[in-house]
Formats: sequence, structure tokens, C-alpha cells
Amino acid sequence: MKEWIVTNGIGGYAASTDFGGMNTRKYHGLLIAALNPPSDRTLILSKLDESIEINGKKTNLYTNDANGEISKGYKYQTNFEKNIIPVYTYKVQKVTIEKSISMIYGRNAVAVVYRVMNQKARTKLYLTPVINFRDYHGICKNSSFRYRQNLSQDKVQIDYGNNHKINMGIKDSSYIPSQGNMFYNMHYQKEQERGFDSYENHAVPGTFVVELKPNEDKEITFVCALDGKYGVDFADITKFSGSKIIESEVQRINRQIKESGLLNTLPSDYLDKQAYENLVKKYIVASDNFIVYRDSTKLHTIIAGYPWFSDWGRDSLIAFEGLLLISKRFMIAEEVLLTSMQKVKQGLVPNGFSEYGGKALYNSADASLLLFEAVNKYLEYTGNYDFVKNNLYAQMKSIINYYIDGITLDGNNIYLDEKDYLIVSGTDKTQNTWMDAKVNNIPVTPRNGKAVEINALWYNALRIMQKLNLKWNHIAGQVEYAYLANKCRKSFIKDFYNPNKKCLYDVIKEVKKENPKAPTIDNRYSFIQIEKDDKVRPNQLFSLSLSYPVIDCKTEIARNILITTTQKLLNKYGLRTLAKGEPGYIGVYEGGPAKRDSSYHQGPTWPWLFGLYYNAMKNVISAENDVEQKKALENTLTEFRINTANTFINELVNGNTCGSISELYDSEESNKKKNGKGAFAQAWSVAEVFRILLKK
Repeated sequence: MKEWIVTNGIGGYAASTDFGGMNTRKYHGLLIAALNPPSDRTLILSKLDESIEINGKKTNLYTNDANGEISKGYKYQTNFEKNIIPVYTYKVQKVTIEKSISMIYGRNAVAVVYRVMNQKARTKLYLTPVINFRDYHGICKNSSFRYRQNLSQDKVQIDYGNNHKINMGIKDSSYIPSQGNMFYNMHYQKEQERGFDSYENHAVPGTFVVELKPNEDKEITFVCALDGKYGVDFADITKFSGSKIIESEVQRINRQIKESGLLNTLPSDYLDKQAYENLVKKYIVASDNFIVYRDSTKLHTIIAGYPWFSDWGRDSLIAFEGLLLISKRFMIAEEVLLTSMQKVKQGLVPNGFSEYGGKALYNSADASLLLFEAVNKYLEYTGNYDFVKNNLYAQMKSIINYYIDGITLDGNNIYLDEKDYLIVSGTDKTQNTWMDAKVNNIPVTPRNGKAVEINALWYNALRIMQKLNLKWNHIAGQVEYAYLANKCRKSFIKDFYNPNKKCLYDVIKEVKKENPKAPTIDNRYSFIQIEKDDKVRPNQLFSLSLSYPVIDCKTEIARNILITTTQKLLNKYGLRTLAKGEPGYIGVYEGGPAKRDSSYHQGPTWPWLFGLYYNAMKNVISAENDVEQKKALENTLTEFRINTANTFINELVNGNTCGSISELYDSEESNKKKNGKGAFAQAWSVAEVFRILLKK
């Protein structure tokens, strides 16, 4: 069973499974609307259950898991495909029913379009909306729903009395309202597996009926939308043509493919022309899902992942090149950078916005530093220094100053250690790197202190500022940033290299200790002990993978890091978050919330880490002077790209999600053919995998 998703560009979406459209998550539904784009997401339309009556005999086409059994509509399903939109095909007797689902882009609206190819029969199609109005993270246990139905010929408006109305309609249909009808105990298998309440109740307000003449080939368009802003007015709900909605969506995607320019060059040497063209199409469709408009900023932003993430600063900036730059979405790239800058506070780029109310969240030491790398990548692709100078530079300079002087906002505890010019961040209760899971409010992977990637990013940011000051002939700034960078690099190489494991320490921290041998408590004194976490993790690859690597890529240290991470972390779907055999290693991500959070960064494989590995390989190759060694490394990189292509082209077709890539994967072999875990469509997974495959 595979999942699918289509989105509307403002945070809303439709998602379900290929198995008869059976919902297996509380996050599934045909209309999850963003009441305050892209946030406040709310389940509006769970399903549209179909039945067909042929010569007086009624057959149910829907598939639901409820009350201990699965209804049998899937038996009539003959095909499913998802290219741009999902299409189900059913056959009952000699009647073929094709069902397509498309969001109406830019609106909290979905169109379910049926094409019924009738035979010599008297036929009726019954379409029954299963509705709700609840937070998409929640579950509804209501034994009844209070709402008013306003009827007008072939359409109906559902008014819950909460300032939001649901409009539904089918042109030339008849609508039969019901009073108090309920769908009890819809069961969500995925929620049960995740340790959550997995049974839900919905309202069933009525049924639309459409009659077909013998031998009629008929298109039937059902539209469900919120009323008002970003929705569809009640008077217009039956004016849509389903085929035109689908055609518009296809044209929108095809326009993006053309504008990307990715088809203008010859395909890669490991994919034939047709395979390459198909890959580009899948890339554009997959990446488009994450690019959304934020109403509060009037700018575009990036959703971190579906179904449960909103827009996150860290994720947006890591996915930045792969989603926006290689596809030449440069104007949207500028908006994402401006979105990051709009809410900077005490030098911190928001790591995200709350789902409710859109409050900026500042639990990140790396998002601000990742911004510098994104800006540098933007310049590499566009050369638009004026945009950076006029819109970003002043804030970038301020960020550097805050990191030097210290940031206490929300307990981040970020500051420059004047003894070694390295950045300290976090406390024993604060998680502000990407390995941020907590169980019972206790960090699972405590990384407070001098984290390896934070300091690699800090060095990179300083060199980028040096570059900008050189470009604009700011001599004093150029000297200042060069001085800080040189000091940082010297300490980094001295302190972070672990000769025993031939890689880098993950975190260095100063811990205050007491002398237990002191004669009395009063004169017991404290001293500082340096503790170095030597667990092998992928974070060290930041030292080689950025625009300005803090580790000289020509050195033996660089080669050792690459060899160690290859041997201990690299696998089919990405890199392990912790080497097998290290204390605390858990290679499988499963169970309830506490169990899953305990393993989140303790061994499972994350595809986005492929991007770090790929960049590190390229930088080491670029720095290599020995011709034979350089050729050997180039061959290794080509083999890596081929393996990545084989894995994820198969994943896009046969994996958990039709046309997308999951958040993380089990590191241990599983009996299950599909082992994608976490969010079923993740922005940085898609961005980094496709960047590796498509970037020239």
C-alpha cells in the first residue's frame, strides 16, 4: 500500500492511499485546508464514498477500514497511477469509472473528477461526502455534529456556526440531505502503529446523485471548498470543469519543467534520454509540493514535510539549492531568503512558525548560519550581488555580531569563546541543533557545547562575509572576518580531530567538576574538564561539504573523515545518524512516540545527509592534485551517483509514497519491502537526492 499527496500552494493538500482511497492516517483526507496559509490546517473532507447503480443493482466502490473490517470496493479497482495527480480506475460489469483528484491551486478547494463510460444500462452514480472540521493533528470523537445545511439545487453549504462554511456541489446533480448521519470508528492503521488513538467519527450530511443515459460517456466534477478568502464562493461551486482544472494543473507543472531548463542539456551519462526526462518531471512534481505562500509575510516559504510539518528555517535552507536553484525558481528563492530575514531576532533566523497563530520559533543555533550558505549558493547561480547587498547584507552582519556578543533568546546560550574563537551553543536542557529530539523533556542526543557542524558553519559564514566585503571593497570588514575565520580554523583542527577513530569529535564541552579530595565542603573548589564526544556521526561532514570547508580538503584528515564516514555511516538510503556499535545505537525507527523519539537520531538513516557526503566528495576531488588518485575518486563519485539513482528512481515508483521520498529509513534490513519512516514526503530528502541526480 502506497501513499500519495497533491497540494495547493498555500499549505493545504489532499492525501490518501492507492488501495481504493482507504485512509490510514488521521492526516489523510481529500481536503485538508490551511485556514491561515500555510498554517491552521484543518480536515474538511475526509472522503467521497462512491456507489454505482447499474440496472437497479447497487455496488459500493469505496474502501474503508471501520468497525473491524475493510469494505470491499477495492475489488473493483483495476488500476491506479499517480504522475501529476492520482487516478483510480474501477470497473463494474461493463461500466468503467475513472476518478481523478486535483487541488485547485491557490485555493482551499479540491476537485474530484469522474469520467464514467457507460454501456447499455440505466446508471446512477452516488457520491457521499464524509466531512469533519477538526485540527489535522487531532482526532474527532464526537457522537454527533451540529451544523446547518443550506441547499440550492445541485449544491450545498455546510455551516458549523464557527465563521467557516464548507461549499460542495456537482453540476446537474440532485442532493439528498440526511439528518444526523454519522461515520463511526474510521480506523487509521498508521496511527495505531505510531502509538496514537486510531479511531475517528465523521459526519455524513447527504448524498449527491448523478444519472447517466445508456451509452453516455460523462464527466462529473465534484468540488469541495471553504467559503471566502482562499476558497470558492457558494454561487461558483458548480461552475468548474474538472477537465479544465486538471489541464490547468498539468500546464502549470509543464511550464515549470520548461522554465527549469533541465531538459535543455544532454542527460547524464548514467541515464538514457527518456529516463532522464521522466526523472526531471518527477523532480518538478515532487519539489512543487513543498513551495507554499505564507499569508503573514506575503512571501513564499518551504514546507519541511508532509503530513505534519510546517515551514522550518533549517529545513528550508538545507533544501534551498535542491528545490529552488537547480530548477531556476530564482524569484521564489529570493522570497524564501526574505522570509528568513523578516523575523530575525537577536541574530536568530526562525527555525519555524507555530501551526497556530504563526508565532516565530527560535530553537536553532544552525538556521542563521545555514542562511549564509544559502546566500552564497544563490550568488553562484544568479550573480545578483545587488539583491544581497540591498536586502540581506545588513542583517547578515548583525547575525555575526550577535553570535560574537552572545544570544540568550529562548535559552539558546550561543556565544563565541574568546579563548579559541569557537562557537558554544545550548544548555543541558536545550536542543538547538538538528538532532533535537526529546523524551519527557530530556534531550535524547545532548549536543550542548561546541558542536562540530555549528563551528564548521560558523567558519563558512565568516569566509562568505569576507568574500562579500572583498567584492564591495570594504577593507576593514574583510580583515576582521578573515582574522576571526583564521582563529576559528586553527582551533577547530587542533581540537576536533580524533586520531584514534580518524574522524572528528561530534561535540566538545567544558564541564565544571568538584574536587572530591578537598578537606572540607567550604574549600572544595571547582575545575573545568574538557569532554569530547567521540561517537561517529555524520555531522562532521559539514567540515568538508560547505562552500568554504574548515578542514583543508587536500589533507590526510579530510581523507580520513571521508573514509570513516563511508565505512561506518553510508548505506543505500543515506547516512546513519550514529555508527553501528556506538553506545545507544538503534537502527530501526518504530513504536510509540517515546520509542520513536529515542531512536530518531540514534542510528536511522536520513537521505538528506547524502547531500553532505556528495559535497564532501566533490570538494576532496577538486582539491586532489594526484592525477591517478583524482581519477579513482571521480570513479567512486560516479558509482555513488549511479547507486543513488537506482535506489531512488525505484523508491519514487515502488516506495512508500508515489513520487516522493520519506523523511528517514531504517538502517537495519527489514522484512518489509518498504521501510521509509517518519513524514512520508520530506523536503530536504527530495531536494538533496534530486540535486545529486540532476545538477550538472
